[in-house]
Amino acid sequence: MINASASINRRFKNPFREHLFLSGIHAPMTEELLLEALPVTGELPATLAGTYARIGPNPYKVDPRGHHWFVGDGMVHGIRISNGQPQWYRNRFIKSQALERQGGPKAACGPRRGGRDTVNTNVLKLAGKTLALVESGPFPFELDEYLDTKESAHFNGGLSAPFSAHPHEDPKTGEWHAVTYEPESPNTVWHVAISPDGQVLSERKIPVQDGPSIHECGITDDYVIVFDLPVTFSLSAVAQGFNFPYRWNKEHTARVGLLPRRGEVEDIIWCDVDPCYLFHVANTFQNSDGSVTIDCCAYETMFAHGPDGPNGDPCGFERWHVDPATKQVTRTTTDRAPQEFPRIDERFFGQPYRHAWVVSQPGETVSNFVAENTLFHYDMETGQKKTHHFGQGMVGGEFIFVPESATAEEAKGWLMGLVINMENDTTELQFFDALAIERGPTGIIHLPHRVPPGFHGNWIPD
Repeated sequence: MINASASINRRFKNPFREHLFLSGIHAPMTEELLLEALPVTGELPATLAGTYARIGPNPYKVDPRGHHWFVGDGMVHGIRISNGQPQWYRNRFIKSQALERQGGPKAACGPRRGGRDTVNTNVLKLAGKTLALVESGPFPFELDEYLDTKESAHFNGGLSAPFSAHPHEDPKTGEWHAVTYEPESPNTVWHVAISPDGQVLSERKIPVQDGPSIHECGITDDYVIVFDLPVTFSLSAVAQGFNFPYRWNKEHTARVGLLPRRGEVEDIIWCDVDPCYLFHVANTFQNSDGSVTIDCCAYETMFAHGPDGPNGDPCGFERWHVDPATKQVTRTTTDRAPQEFPRIDERFFGQPYRHAWVVSQPGETVSNFVAENTLFHYDMETGQKKTHHFGQGMVGGEFIFVPESATAEEAKGWLMGLVINMENDTTELQFFDALAIERGPTGIIHLPHRVPPGFHGNWIPD
């Protein structure tokens, strides 16, 4: 009954409404391209050999009725680099059954989990495979070296729980950890652990209420960190025909869970925090006294001001102190500037660290989530902040760190990320010395078209 009501109500919405996340800078690409002659300004790191890949939503058929930025068909963009030169750019749809039903390319083979298989949020290398990921249910898709979809991936048949867009690798053990959820199970979320060779080690069920949306997790030596915050499943949003059924819920208690990695689910320590929401952490780690530090980009509210995309009251880059003894979380502000997509040297995830990079975001409560912006570098030890403004009409997305070598000191290496030129509808893949961003990019690969703003990417080494 609810799905039938949702479908009817969706059809009655205005099909001609200009949608913030379907027009302008967010207008989707309509073609899959292969470009092999890419101009370069400056110099690219000569030792890099691999592909920079980033994914995001790119609706195959534009329809504003009930649309939300987070639900568009997945499209991955990649630039292959070798011997200090770009080899190619290509973009490819993630070949889901949902895409095929719209008249798109034939769906990739492999099992599906439930009735949804749109994947559009992250792309990374896990256990030797390049995976495209999304949260709240669907299996990942494996991509080949040219970013074409091979098949759905469920870790050799071991995955039965939902999966996440943000699994994190423990640099000490090589294990991957994720906290996952799905709309159909409002009273349960899962901790999923995966071995370095891609075997599912455990799928632990964690009791919750209201169906919280959990985009991110964290790890420390002793804990997996669960963010149970006041964005929850909304039957009303479903019934009204909105494709993303999560809303701000001021009645839901905000809390952070410290789940023992080697204990029982019943031993989880729930610690209250002031109502807020986060999509992404920079890092999480344990202190010598047993407390936990969380560095994150936080919002006072989220999905509280309209149905089209992320909207809420930002509160900047924060450091949280989680005390398992008192079961309280203390929030302090590192920088009040609105910002998102924090990244670190991933070799230090879950461990004490020093350096973080973040990009600024619009300060308005409701926007299309992009604006002319700035790259930040934080030295968490000294408190120093360095900046690089991308320039007039330039919009930078998430910037990732790539170490100079596997044994290089923390932050010795490069940043890379896509920057859109809104004035001429082109895109640049910019490279920085990670410790000297204020000097500007050391190299730029130029693309002749706009890559729509997306979510997450990573360096996929050969």
